[in-house]
Amino acid sequence: MIRVLLAEDMHMVRGALAALLNLEPDIEVVAEVASGDKIVSTAAEAKADVAIIDIDLPGKDGLTAAGELNQRLPTCRTLILTSLGRSGTVRRALDAKVNGFLLKDAPSEKLADAVRSVAVGRRVIDSELALSAWETEESPLTPREVEILRLAARGRTVVDIASELYLSPGTVRNYLAAVVTKLNARNRVDAIRIATEAEWL
Repeated sequence: MIRVLLAEDMHMVRGALAALLNLEPDIEVVAEVASGDKIVSTAAEAKADVAIIDIDLPGKDGLTAAGELNQRLPTCRTLILTSLGRSGTVRRALDAKVNGFLLKDAPSEKLADAVRSVAVGRRVIDSELALSAWETEESPLTPREVEILRLAARGRTVVDIASELYLSPGTVRNYLAAVVTKLNARNRVDAIRIATEAEWL
């Protein structure tokens, strides 16, 4: 039996996915979470074999959580399920060493097949998306810089970001200044625009 953790903040979507997967004879949803910061601890506690993770989660985004899960619980495979099929997003997923990347509008039978494939160590990524990911320009930003810029793009203040990431406000300002410099931006807002258009966020 493949033990699955579902990380999705939309309750109806999560419920539908759980119901769908529990119909499969060899798959069981053993845990559900609505925020990214609960993924690693819950996966360990539930002894999950596969974590199905939405990218845009509160608390901690899905790709950051997937990267942490890969480091701290490598026995649990990761399958990103998202409505964001942009090449830059796929590239970030590949960099985070996720095992699979599936769009939410994929046929339902593809999800169960993807879970089975990643559970045995295979990668499942849409071929066209994977190809376009390799063709995009690589981001000059570090994962931490991306995380901080993403929070800034969501309207968080320097103090909010510092509190959320357990950093000092001065450190957050230094990261944001480095981002502005690396992207040759005029200011923080311009940096967010450049990074968004390049699909690095």
